[in-house]
Amino acid sequence: MQPKLAIVAGGGSLPIALAEACRKNERPYFLLGLEGFAEPGRLEGHPHRWGRIGAVGRVVETIREEAALEVVFAGHVRRPSLASLRPDLFTVRLLARAGARALGDDGLMRHIVRAFEAEGLRVVEVSSVLADALAPPGPLGALAPDESALEDIRRGLEVAKALGRADAGQAVVVQQGIVLAIEAAEGTDRMVARAACLRREGPGGVLVKVAKPQQDRRMDLPVVGPATVDAAAAAGLRGIAVEAGGVLVLARDAAIRPADEAGLFVTGAEPASGTPRRLS
Repeated sequence: MQPKLAIVAGGGSLPIALAEACRKNERPYFLLGLEGFAEPGRLEGHPHRWGRIGAVGRVVETIREEAALEVVFAGHVRRPSLASLRPDLFTVRLLARAGARALGDDGLMRHIVRAFEAEGLRVVEVSSVLADALAPPGPLGALAPDESALEDIRRGLEVAKALGRADAGQAVVVQQGIVLAIEAAEGTDRMVARAACLRREGPGGVLVKVAKPQQDRRMDLPVVGPATVDAAAAAGLRGIAVEAGGVLVLARDAAIRPADEAGLFVTGAEPASGTPRRLS
């Protein structure tokens, strides 16, 4: 039998997708909802407890009380200000060890993983539970990008990777070679809505989303899903390109079907080559 899994849950549908995968595979699990981020209604119907993002020590204790040996982090978490964090002693010590690296999401996440591992817990990747969720290379639906869209994708990959190296966002919108918007603290869907206000005449832009080059794949792996497709269609984009093997595509059928209907391509791109693979 697989060890019990603690799903540390932020917002969005990813934590529930993990819970349902565990239930389907008869793996013991529980959701640890982060207060202010996980939506209570989503957690109903699943075994769950609650924790506070500033009380990492208590979160670790809860996982031990539940006899979970493995941990996966999933869902949106907007990091609070230090004033609102109200850290417990465990978290204070963690922040002190992180030092200046705590100012960036990636550096802080690495220290959180190390702290959990030092407590004897094994932190695993989302893809170890949702094996088929990582985007493959090439078109995921019926439509593929044309040559001008491929140029926008190449430009988007370049800019998004640079953004990731700065430990900032993970997504950009590019139209006709012009970067319309880059992701910051607002998240992808709001960034896409902002790009709609900057849309130029001609073929629509492309949303490009990648993993950070230095990213620990066990933490904050980027996600797209049906809501992303809805936002892209509403903004007048013509397609979505995600890093193959680096971005999770949730509810793939539910995302690709409306994309096809809206005339939107969704494709997996490989940064090394700068282009999606074409279907043979």
